[in-house]
Amino acid sequence: MLLTAYADTDAAIDAINVVDLDHYLLKPWEPPEEKLYPVVDDLLATWRTTEGREAGITKVVGHRWSAQSSQTREFLARNQVPYRWYSSDEPEGRRLLSAAGQDGMRLPLVITTDGAALVEPQEQELATRVGLSTTPASDFYDLVIVGGGPAGLGAAVYGASEGLRTVLVERSATGGQAGQSSRIENYLGFPDGVSGAQLTERARRQAAKFGAELLTTRQVTALEVNGAARTLRFPDGSAISAHCVILATGVSYRQLDVPGAAELTGRGLYYGSALTEVSACQGQDVYIVGGANSAGQAAMFLSRGARTVTLLVRGSSLSASMSHYLLERVEEAPTISVRTGTVVAAVHGKEHLEGLTLHDTVSGETEQVDAQLMFVFIGAAPMTDWLEGTVSRDSHGFIPTGPDLTADGRPPAGWPLDRPPYHLETDVPGVFVAGDARSESAKRVASAVGEGAMAVMLAHRYLEQS
Repeated sequence: MLLTAYADTDAAIDAINVVDLDHYLLKPWEPPEEKLYPVVDDLLATWRTTEGREAGITKVVGHRWSAQSSQTREFLARNQVPYRWYSSDEPEGRRLLSAAGQDGMRLPLVITTDGAALVEPQEQELATRVGLSTTPASDFYDLVIVGGGPAGLGAAVYGASEGLRTVLVERSATGGQAGQSSRIENYLGFPDGVSGAQLTERARRQAAKFGAELLTTRQVTALEVNGAARTLRFPDGSAISAHCVILATGVSYRQLDVPGAAELTGRGLYYGSALTEVSACQGQDVYIVGGANSAGQAAMFLSRGARTVTLLVRGSSLSASMSHYLLERVEEAPTISVRTGTVVAAVHGKEHLEGLTLHDTVSGETEQVDAQLMFVFIGAAPMTDWLEGTVSRDSHGFIPTGPDLTADGRPPAGWPLDRPPYHLETDVPGVFVAGDARSESAKRVASAVGEGAMAVMLAHRYLEQS
């Protein structure tokens, strides 16, 4: 935290951009009960849950170019689980492997705070052993939210705060794509920006404070309608039911479908920001594929330590896909260059990423470049396949709701109620959609949070009329 005078806010802005300052306070701070104490309390509470824990920390032994090691580090980081990383090549890493009776052929090795050694753990096992909640406390709720991004967390906060028995089910880590963002600068109420991890952690603590259950590493495989109940099924055969369901499954980054990409994912090629790999970018030439805000924020963040950052953009310019404020910063950054009309045609490397084949869509020419690190942000696909046969989806997999389901004001075919679907309601009564998975959604953090809150309001209306 930085204390500064009202007339010297430039110092605070520089500190935010250069050293990732968490907060600044302006003098005077009268009254302290409003302007000082709550701010300090909130920052200390966040610090206690994330940093400064010297005892009982989880240890991870892995290799830089191990895809599963990378996934494990990212999983722990996104779930705010403190851990310490050891390379299998360094003395302490070898000592830990030896103590666990491992030869380093199977990585990662995770040593939990209670001393248990987990070799190549799956996410659900890892989540359980590090203290994350994976099992629902009940088999029936007022409201089940599927997906823990901004829309899902927003719905959890409003649902639980308004007295609904609420459970949020997340397949990996709360935050969604927004949780991986290095900085979100156009979200209302955060004029200096906030990292996706910080925003996610605050929302998660807020939902828990109101009594919402948060389950991680639980993949939902089916939705069933059983009379007034809406039932969600898990791969192990278990299920939970509720009066209402909010689908906030969000979207996932599209995979780069070129030769070599699948084999090198997690070994130099990463989807999303993969902030655990930031230290590896120091002094390196980094490539980022994509031209939207997420790609621009990643470029700005990585440019602090990378030698160069190159944005590879399929389109003819960034103006059509990137916010104006961010576009200006990218263009002004001395270490960032933008190559428009360029796509990745192939990815090369044996044990890790070593090079790229770039294709110029205008001239048709190809070029080979050396590369060890590439981050991919090439659009998004909705995670809605599991709804096939129950909830209608459009040709791209997004879910239409409310007015988009009706024709000339008439309800969709098979709609069982006298009223038309509510604004965020699907063609299954009591099942709502919020956030990026909804057809024609705005694809912004603020709108996703707003839709989460609105979906809860509509769920209340549905329950009152049922």
